[in-house]
Amino acid sequence: MTSKAAVYRGNKTFTLEAREVAPPAKGEVQIDVAYCGICGTDLHIYLGHMDKRVGFERTVGHEMSGTISAIGEGVEGLASGQRIVVRPLDACGHCPACDAGHQHICHNLKFIGIDTEGAFQQKWNVPAHTIHVLPDNLSLRHAALIEPLAVACHDVKRARLQPGEDVVVIGGGPIGLLVALVARHAGGQVTISEINENRLAFAEKLGFRTVNPKLADAAAFVAESTNGKGADVVFEVSGTQPGVDLMTAVAATRGRIVMVAIHASKPQIDLFQFFWRELEMLGARVYHPQDFEQAMALLEDGVVDCDNFITDIQRLDAIQGAFEALTTNPNAMKSMIQVSEEPA
Repeated sequence: MTSKAAVYRGNKTFTLEAREVAPPAKGEVQIDVAYCGICGTDLHIYLGHMDKRVGFERTVGHEMSGTISAIGEGVEGLASGQRIVVRPLDACGHCPACDAGHQHICHNLKFIGIDTEGAFQQKWNVPAHTIHVLPDNLSLRHAALIEPLAVACHDVKRARLQPGEDVVVIGGGPIGLLVALVARHAGGQVTISEINENRLAFAEKLGFRTVNPKLADAAAFVAESTNGKGADVVFEVSGTQPGVDLMTAVAATRGRIVMVAIHASKPQIDLFQFFWRELEMLGARVYHPQDFEQAMALLEDGVVDCDNFITDIQRLDAIQGAFEALTTNPNAMKSMIQVSEEPA
C-alpha cells in the first residue's frame, strides 16, 4: 500500500510522492490524516530557515486532524475509526526537565512534524501517547485548529491572567488572535496592537479594541484606556524589535510579559523598565496535554469562529501553491491543506 506525501526538498520546494506505508510499530497508531494547517514554523521551513534541522527529505506539518486506521502492538484505550488530533511532542522521559515534570520542554524533545515525519501525508504513524480523541460534535476541519489554540491556552495560563485585568496582545496574526480570544474568555480586557489594517479589521469585527502603532502612539493609547495604569499582562507575538520595544512601554507596574513569538535574532530589551516597574517576563513555548483538552472545550463552546478563521483550504497536490500564496498574503489567518481525498 502506498500513500501520498508532500516532501520538503529545500529551495522553497515540495514534491508530492507515493510512499510505501509501513504498519504502525509497537506503541504507535496509524492515522488517515484529514486536514493539516500551515503554521508559522512550516513557513520558516519552506523559506529555508530550518534546513539544518529538517533536512531535504522530510514531510512536515503538525496542526492536524484525522482518523485512526490501525493500532500497533501494546496500544490500549484507542481503536480504529476514532477521530483524533495529535499533540506533536515526543519527550525522552529521563532528562532534568522530564524528571521535574516538564516533559513538554524536554531537553531532548522531538517535535513531531519538524524533527520527525509530519502530517502532510495521507497515512501517518505516530506514538500513541500523543493522541487526543475528539468529541463527537467537533468536525475534523475545525479540529485542525486545536493545536494552535492549545498554544494560546498555554500562553494565557503562563500569564496567570485574572478576570478584569487589562491585556495587550502585540501582533494580530493567527496565534496573536487566538491568544486574544482565550484571554478574553478568561476575563481579560484585551487590546490588540497590529500594523496590518486587514488584520485590525478582522480583530475589530470580533469585538476587540485595537491600535495601529504605525499610525498612533500605542503606549499612550493603552495608558489612556487603562486610566494611566498600563497593561497587567502583555503578550509579545509579533517577533519584531518594535514589538519588544512596545511590550515594556505598555506594561503596568508589576505587569507580566509573556514572550510567545520566536525571534530570528536577539532583540534589544529595555531592562531598565523591568527594574523600574518590577516587571516579570515569562517564556511560553508549547503546551501540556490539558491545554489540548481546554482547546477542544473552547471550540465546542464556540469561542473561536472557525469558519471565518480558516482563510482557505487547498488539496494536498496544491501544497506548493498554498505555501507560495502564504508568503505573499499577509492577510491570511489560517490556510489549511485537505490531506485525504474525502475526509469525514
